[in-house]
Amino acid sequence: MTVITQHPAPALADGESTRVVVRHWRLPIVFAVFSAISILLFLVFPRPGTTTYTFSTKSDFFTIPNVQIPSIATGIVVTIIALIITAVAFVLVARGRSVPLWLGAIFAVALLVGFITWSVGDGTVPVAGLLAAALGLSVPIIYGAMGGVLSERVGVVNVAIEGQLLGGAFTSAMLATITHSVVVGLIGAAVAGMIVSFILAAFSIKYLVDQVIVGIVLNVLVSGVTGFFYTAVMANNTAAFNLPPTLPNLPIPLLSQIPVVGPVLFNQTLIVYVMYVAVAGVYFFLFHTRWGLRVRAVGEHPKAADTVGVKVNPTRFWTVLIAGAIAGFGGAYFTIGGVGGFVKDMTSGLGYIALAAVIFGRWDPIRATLAALLFGFAGALQSLLGLLHAPIPSEFLRMLPYLVTIFAVAGLVGQSRGPAASGKPYIKS
Repeated sequence: MTVITQHPAPALADGESTRVVVRHWRLPIVFAVFSAISILLFLVFPRPGTTTYTFSTKSDFFTIPNVQIPSIATGIVVTIIALIITAVAFVLVARGRSVPLWLGAIFAVALLVGFITWSVGDGTVPVAGLLAAALGLSVPIIYGAMGGVLSERVGVVNVAIEGQLLGGAFTSAMLATITHSVVVGLIGAAVAGMIVSFILAAFSIKYLVDQVIVGIVLNVLVSGVTGFFYTAVMANNTAAFNLPPTLPNLPIPLLSQIPVVGPVLFNQTLIVYVMYVAVAGVYFFLFHTRWGLRVRAVGEHPKAADTVGVKVNPTRFWTVLIAGAIAGFGGAYFTIGGVGGFVKDMTSGLGYIALAAVIFGRWDPIRATLAALLFGFAGALQSLLGLLHAPIPSEFLRMLPYLVTIFAVAGLVGQSRGPAASGKPYIKS
């Protein structure tokens, strides 16, 4: 919620002026809601017990001692911290100032620790395992988000991320099984994503069809095509068409033995390491190269870009193809990067969560990556709480990643401005 008020400014020589103060109450209200939830959980319905947090694995250079936290005392401390930060946020906004990012980070971390401790009770939380699972669930979301950022930065709304991921997963599984080569599977996944993007670009750029409608139709089309071939071909002959080799973990010497972060970041498969390069590459080329400047110019003001000699529609077309290749490559993580075989609709809506990460990250590669990690962490936390038999209905646990997505996009982001020409076809006059 935003409130705009006017305050008299000091009188000038020719009369009195007015100073406009914009107050954004959304964040303090969100803090207040979560403070009320913390009071309800931690004070009204406390859970006795002591939660043990473990940080080290057997292969680490050194061992970090386990930390034991009493549930009731933690809940009281977290509630006090939440109430203090909420009060500070209201005071800052009332005075026309913004709430610092670090204050929101402290609020979120405190409530997260309190919630996990309350949920687990006398159980054990393997921190390194939780973070590794969060990164694993985030990988396809990050690939999809990078494809979404590129597409929307150039002016094309990419709702077809789901189809690109699913097409990449299907193609990589089938080609890797037939050729017994993960390299062929990875290349096939990227090509499949490009094919989906080619259809999106052709209809939205050349034939001026509504981009959102084309994206939704492509998602349904890819789901139907891959589902048909899975039922008709793969399910009847798994050994020949749906038993691909999988990528092994490639631990980086020394780095993989750093406690907590080592096993999480540096003991991964090739697809994860390529993801690191993809995020850095998209950021660098988008903001530090002439090509990136042209892409952003086309997405913001295509007519002005055309005036200075940038070919708007070809730039959009090729950028969308590159975006599709990135998303399709990420789809291979579902198969040869993880479980191996393809399963019908195995992406389970992660393409839409990737689109939400793009919006939550305000069309910035780094911020979109952080948003994707947040959604992946929500999924990993849901799995952990389910395994530890937390006193939360299983239906709510299954909804947790999607609730976090809705809350992040609607509750924290609210109204946000994307590229000005995103979703608008360009017709050269």
